[in-house]
Amino acid sequence: MPDHPTPPRDTAAPRALPTIHGIETQDNGHSRRELLDLEFSNGERRRYERIKSGGHGSVIIAAISDKDTVLLVREYSAGVHRYELGLPKGRMDAGESVLDAANRELKEEVGFGARKLTRLRSITLAPGYMNHEIHLVLAEDLYPERLPGDEPEELEVVPWRLDALHELMLREDCSEGRSLASLFVVREVLRLRA
Repeated sequence: MPDHPTPPRDTAAPRALPTIHGIETQDNGHSRRELLDLEFSNGERRRYERIKSGGHGSVIIAAISDKDTVLLVREYSAGVHRYELGLPKGRMDAGESVLDAANRELKEEVGFGARKLTRLRSITLAPGYMNHEIHLVLAEDLYPERLPGDEPEELEVVPWRLDALHELMLREDCSEGRSLASLFVVREVLRLRA
């Protein structure tokens, strides 16, 4: 018998997307606010608001230093005015691929490059009102290399055992949902490989 039961499959037919009758746009440079005039398949009309990200995308990197350990960083987070523990992440530059951006950010924030990079999936931040996605990249076969980054101070690198994620998710200084979700995805991917 398998360790984990197979989850049920979603067999429902896909719903028709609402019809967009109009979009009002307000641009502030970094992001764009859109007011959507929507009509659902049952005839209901509603106005929804969404925020569209600017830029070229972003990456979040799970750097595996050995088969059981991921490298986290402790970084100041202005939104909550404290230092947070999480995965390294950053914006993609114009013309940069997901894997190139992940390797660059890893070198800037952690001081390592990776010989093996695998894009695992995209993770959304708040899909109910934002289109922002971050690309989760697994970085393996690490080697020391540091590039200058845009951080105001050097980030503290904290190795964390994957079998201790249950402890990490209960820490007050690890609240960033993208990092927590990414770590569980990575742990499952590595478990399935074994």
